[in-house]
Amino acid sequence: MGKTFIEKVIGIKLKREVTPGEIVTITPDYVMSHDNSAAIISKFKEIGARRVWDPEKVVIILDHIVPPSTEKYALNHKIIREFVREQGIENFSDINTEGGICHQIMVEKGYAAPGRIIFGADSHTTTYGAVGAFSAGIGRSEVAAIWATGEIWIKVPWSMKIVIEGERNPYITAKDIVLHIIGKIGADGALYRSVEFTGSVVNQMGLSERMVLSNMAAEMGAKNAYIRPDEKIVSYIKERSKEDFTVVEPDSDAEYIETVRIDITDMEPQIALPHTVDNVVPVKEVEGLEMDEFLIGTCTNGRFEDLQQAAMILKGRRIARGKRLLILPASWEVYREAMRKGIMEVLIEAGGVILNPGCGPCLGAHQGVLAPGERALSTANRNFKGRMGSRDAEIYLASPLTVAASAITGKITHPSRFM
Repeated sequence: MGKTFIEKVIGIKLKREVTPGEIVTITPDYVMSHDNSAAIISKFKEIGARRVWDPEKVVIILDHIVPPSTEKYALNHKIIREFVREQGIENFSDINTEGGICHQIMVEKGYAAPGRIIFGADSHTTTYGAVGAFSAGIGRSEVAAIWATGEIWIKVPWSMKIVIEGERNPYITAKDIVLHIIGKIGADGALYRSVEFTGSVVNQMGLSERMVLSNMAAEMGAKNAYIRPDEKIVSYIKERSKEDFTVVEPDSDAEYIETVRIDITDMEPQIALPHTVDNVVPVKEVEGLEMDEFLIGTCTNGRFEDLQQAAMILKGRRIARGKRLLILPASWEVYREAMRKGIMEVLIEAGGVILNPGCGPCLGAHQGVLAPGERALSTANRNFKGRMGSRDAEIYLASPLTVAASAITGKITHPSRFM
């Protein structure tokens, strides 16, 4: 019997066969953390560790509150910088015009690559499966333990296949597709499973859309999310990775605990209603609902293609009076490309406020938090109560096309109206 991706990639690392449910101890290729590194440093010292096991395998990226909005956050950043210098960690992304959101940077800088095993102190570390890596989110204590020992134990997940087929309407994006899947199987529908996205629709997707699928897999409970890397993905990573890598693919006769098949031929734009990501309905069911704030960007939908889609809708138009539109590029590389190609000018002329790359309003830390009673329509990945500020606010999730169209009217609007 053949092996799934997760069984093969862990087996290659351990140089032996593994089976789902088995507890194994492995050394990752990289371990990533962000602003929470300050708390991890504290735990690292609490367990008596003095030096990280391998400074070249530790990646630290400041992105959650950049620049710092309070003295507390500034102190955290100072602690992190001192630790980086002390430990000789070269893979450090500080607050400058070379960085961005950790998940985008891990891919852009070539840390994430096919066949690699990566753990990160963030739940959306699943994102790197878009390039064929095994990547999973872990807790702060686990990261501190890896820093100290170079090892972590995990239970080999059971594998689940999601096959996406059909003809795509021009206003259907990867965000609509993955919201539909989460709504269908539920927030725990892939709990601790290794999800493999496949099918003709996935095969046609570029890196940007693949990252949407793997990023949002965390919202269905997945341990990791994998997409077989094609030649374009491999070429992209080869240009950026400092080390060699090997593509790992599942066998054609591999066994899966479940296979979910999705036909998108007649799919309508989707929207997740408060306060859970699996509370999903077609946009048409809530069209006309007033919004206060619109957010386009984040690690889910902050790549050039996402901003380009928004600009296509907003070009020559203005957002509704009394509303606010925030644009949050995933990295400075994305920011620069959008500037060079005139996308930023279109968004600014439409009334959009361009934020520096980072997490900012997505986690309700700064740069656009919501007041009580306000509603936001966002391209981010979570809409939990209090996620973007007040617990008395409401967050709705949709694609860049839907958010851009809605910003023009000030109400939830089907993107076909402006396409």
